[in-house]
Amino acid sequence: MTDLSGNPNLHDTLRARGYRITPQRQLVLDAVVALQHGTPDEICAEVQRTARGVNLSTVYRTLELLEELGLVTHAHLGHGAPTYHSATGDDHLHLVCRDCGSVTETDVSLADGLVGRLADQHGFQTDVAHFAIYGRCQACSS
Repeated sequence: MTDLSGNPNLHDTLRARGYRITPQRQLVLDAVVALQHGTPDEICAEVQRTARGVNLSTVYRTLELLEELGLVTHAHLGHGAPTYHSATGDDHLHLVCRDCGSVTETDVSLADGLVGRLADQHGFQTDVAHFAIYGRCQACSS
C-alpha cells in the first residue's frame, strides 16, 4: 500500500488494522520519509517545524506503531538512538563513514558470503539490514 510517490499509504494501512488516523501519525511518517534516515530526536524536530505540540514521547510511540505496521524500520547506525527509515524500499546495508559520518545505502546481497558462512558454520540467521558497517567512505579515503 503506497501512494503515487512510492511512500507508504498510512491511511489505508491504519484503517486495515483498526487504528485511527491522526495528524501526528501522518507528520511522523512524512518526517521519516523526508529525512530518509533520522533518529527520534531528528524526526521530532522535523515534525515540530509544522506542529509544535508534538513531543518526543508521541514520536517514539508513533514510530513503534509505524514499525509494527511495517511502514518504517530502524537500524543501529551508532551507539545512540536507532535511526528510522521508510520500509517501502528493499532492505539495504548501511555503510557509515567514521570520518565524515555519511551514510551510504547499498544492496544487502553484498553481504551474502558472510551471511552464508554464518549460517553454515553457526546456524545463525543474520539480519544485516538492522546494523551498520563502519569504515571510511571513498571521499575520506582519498
